[in-house]
Amino acid sequence: MFSIFIRKAGKEILRPFPWKVGIVGFMAFPDTLKYKGILNAFKNLAYDPFFDLIEFHEIPDEDWEKVRPILEKTGVKISLALQPDVLIGKYNPNDLNEDGRKKAVELFKRRIETADERGINTVALCTGPYPGKEKAEESIKALEKTMRELLDFADTFNMDIVLESFDRKYDKKLLFGPLNEIAEFVRKLRENYENIGILWDLSHAPMLKETPRNLYDVKDILMHIHIGCTKETDEGYKDWHPGFYRPGAINGVNEVKELLKVLKKINYKGAISFEVKPEENQLPLEVVNSAKGVLYTAYARMVLEEREE
Repeated sequence: MFSIFIRKAGKEILRPFPWKVGIVGFMAFPDTLKYKGILNAFKNLAYDPFFDLIEFHEIPDEDWEKVRPILEKTGVKISLALQPDVLIGKYNPNDLNEDGRKKAVELFKRRIETADERGINTVALCTGPYPGKEKAEESIKALEKTMRELLDFADTFNMDIVLESFDRKYDKKLLFGPLNEIAEFVRKLRENYENIGILWDLSHAPMLKETPRNLYDVKDILMHIHIGCTKETDEGYKDWHPGFYRPGAINGVNEVKELLKVLKKINYKGAISFEVKPEENQLPLEVVNSAKGVLYTAYARMVLEEREE
């Protein structure tokens, strides 16, 4: 977490940032998805006073024993990210093949159980591929079956599950999808479960034709926020999470500022996490520190605008 100090027109403003700040660790340090450099990633992120939360994928036991003392010393929390299991591992929670769906559920349950043993109380998940309009309803039913199994299981550990929306048209092409559709799905689950909510990513907004203002409609089920960028290429939009102000990167200080304004108005209480990835010839800390500067500047501008109103 951080605070801003502004001296302008003879007045001084000191304002703490009102939300916890996180980062998707495996995105900033992509080698960790190959189980390389995990300790180095945690040393760089957990000892950075900017961060309160690190989102991470699977951590082998031998690496966890090295990482755990760092987390205990710094007080930084960790949450479990299952998106790589879906996007890279191809474990599909809405698989129309029942054997495939069960295989995904079994893996997710093992991950959740390990997370509980490590004191983790939040897990993030995304849906599998969009199967096309004709099979969409059947796929949603399969996803609902999966989520009910996982929510029952996670509830025994007092663990929350946040479901992330992705694009359906340009790159990842997942089942969810537009915010209104994932909101309808999550609200149906909320009739029976309190430990489910939405993860909305500013990076995906351009691909979904959404803006932060859409969050007014889901403020009751919004649990987590990611900030980052879509990549615009000659082949169209890509969900590559480039650093801010890299060539083709969509989103910057103004977009983050507008998001913060909406989050304040809807009384959002969750965390805000960076999701940025180094491109060719970039080091992880380049994109991490650039993102920190964007958030700091966006918040400072928001505070100044509030003073001028």
